[in-house]
Amino acid sequence: MKRAALYVLAGPVGITAYGLVRLWARSDGVYGPGPDWQAAHLVALAGMVFFVPGVLALSRLLPSSPWRTGVVAFTLVGLAATMVQFVADIVEGLLAADRAEMSRLGAEFKDIPGVEVAFYDVVPQFFFLGLLVLAGMLAARRRLPWWSVPLLLTGIVLPAVTLDLLPIGGLCMALALAPALPLVRQQGERAESPVAVH
Repeated sequence: MKRAALYVLAGPVGITAYGLVRLWARSDGVYGPGPDWQAAHLVALAGMVFFVPGVLALSRLLPSSPWRTGVVAFTLVGLAATMVQFVADIVEGLLAADRAEMSRLGAEFKDIPGVEVAFYDVVPQFFFLGLLVLAGMLAARRRLPWWSVPLLLTGIVLPAVTLDLLPIGGLCMALALAPALPLVRQQGERAESPVAVH
């Protein structure tokens, strides 16, 4: 579909928007629970949702293979875990009366066996690693320029240094993936073109 190109950018833009809303919300020294916390995390969750069709659109620029399927599955598993993390943050923000209670609810959730590994420390990283591998595969096929891979890596690493760099990280990711947009758009137009009847 033609909107696939939009999805490719919507995910990184969601990360940038999350970072900007988060910075604004923290500017008064009080961040969560409350409308600012919910707004930031809802924007982040929307960005993760948009990444799903974006990743699928990018993967279709590569020939079908078990390797491509595995990388996409790996990436989507990481995305799903990241979504659970944001949903948990939203629910905890709704249930908590103050920051201390929100922290307590978060700690209780993480104390459930397997939760910290599955939704925080390990599995969410599959998304970023898988996206980086997918970009490398696209660069190898000249669907992306070589510089997209280090730029994407920069966008992934910056927020790991400090979440205050989320807006820059999201912009780096958007710029890294943007060169694929014409190909994604062309692919969508071909998929939507009517089949000739003989």
